[in-house]
Parts: sequence; structure tokens; C-alpha cells
Amino acid sequence: MIDTVIEYNVTGAFLVGLMGAAHCFGMCGGLVGAFSSQLPNPKQGNHLAHQLTYLFSYNLGRILSYTLAGALVGGSSAMLGHLFELDSYLLVLRIFAGIMMIATGLYIAKIWVGIVQIERLGQVLWRYLKPIAQRLVPITTPMQAITAGLIWGWLPCGLVYSTLTWSVAAGSASQGALIMLAFGLGTLPALLSAGVAAKRLANWVQQKTVRLLSGLLLIVFGGQTLYIALSQLN
Repeated sequence: MIDTVIEYNVTGAFLVGLMGAAHCFGMCGGLVGAFSSQLPNPKQGNHLAHQLTYLFSYNLGRILSYTLAGALVGGSSAMLGHLFELDSYLLVLRIFAGIMMIATGLYIAKIWVGIVQIERLGQVLWRYLKPIAQRLVPITTPMQAITAGLIWGWLPCGLVYSTLTWSVAAGSASQGALIMLAFGLGTLPALLSAGVAAKRLANWVQQKTVRLLSGLLLIVFGGQTLYIALSQLN
């Protein structure tokens, strides 16, 4: 049953990243657009390929930050559970993760958007990281783009935080990292297109049917996660 929960969380995390494109455009689209406009012009070769090299580097850094965060919270929660010998510790966390998955599904479906309020939690950290990120602009090398992406990954985001709760309940650093890696890969199409051609993808994810189906699927995943955790708790 634990493997089933992890599978749901990984699939759900990828879906949140993919279908959270509208939120990604709002949070990061401006950053990616500004970043793209300041890229150095290629001396020779294909301009689009040159642009995509930098965008992939930027997004690689961002996804690495998500993966690291997932490993940290997943490993820390597992360590605390073992340290204090709390038998039901992870099960309670999985119940919370199931609730957050349902809340995220409601957000994707645009039924309830309260989840974005938790973005305030990251404002304190971002206050210190933002000046560092600004000093890296303009980006002149792919390695510099990766570094900027590593910092960008800590930008306050409700979808990131809600997915991190699934990593907390994953039970290990590796599973926590896998969940956040899946989330990051899900966001990749939106944020690559934000730097290249965002309009078509934005229109697709905003379609009511697409939003509702994706949101309902996440709610089902969350309900299944709750059912498994409650069954084991009893």
C-alpha cells in the first residue's frame, strides 16, 4: 500500500506541475520573459537553439532546487519519526498530504484558490535570496543560468509548498526527492514555452474541461491517499 501512495503522489505531483501552468505563468512567466530578453545573442548558429540551451539550463537549476527541497523534507520527517519512535507519525503526515492533494485539485479546477495563501510562508527566505538572484543578471553563460535557476527554485509558490507536503509524508529522502522531481518536470513545458511561445499552452490549460478533469483526478488521488492512510491508522 505504501508503494501505491508513493505512485499516486509522484503522478499527482507531475500533474500539478503540468496543469498548474496558469499559476506558473503568473508567478514566473515575467521572470522567464525578462530572462529570455537579456540572453546574449549567438555569434553564429540557430538563435532558437541558443535560447533553448539557456532556458533548459535555467530550468535545470530550478528543478534541482525542487528535488533538493523534497529530499530534505522527506529525509528530515523520516529521521524524526525514527528518532522519536512514533509509529503513526508518517500515517498522520500522509493524511495531511491527502488533504493538501485535494486542496490542490480544487485549485487546479478553480473551485477554491485558498492554497495560494501559503505563499506567504516563503517570503522571509526569498527576501534574502532575491538580491543574490538580481546580481546574476544579465546571464552570460549556461552555468550562470543554472545558478540563477537554483535560486529561482526557492521563489515562494503555493503549488510548490503544497507538493512539498507530499514529500514530507513520503517516508524517505529519495521518495521525497522523486516527488519534487516529478513536479518540476511537470512545470517544464509551461516555463519553457513562457520563454518561447506561451500563448497556445496557456489557452489549453485554461480550458474549463481540462481544468476540471485535472482537478478531479487530483482529488481522486487525494481521496485514495486519505483512504489508505486512514485504513493503516486504524
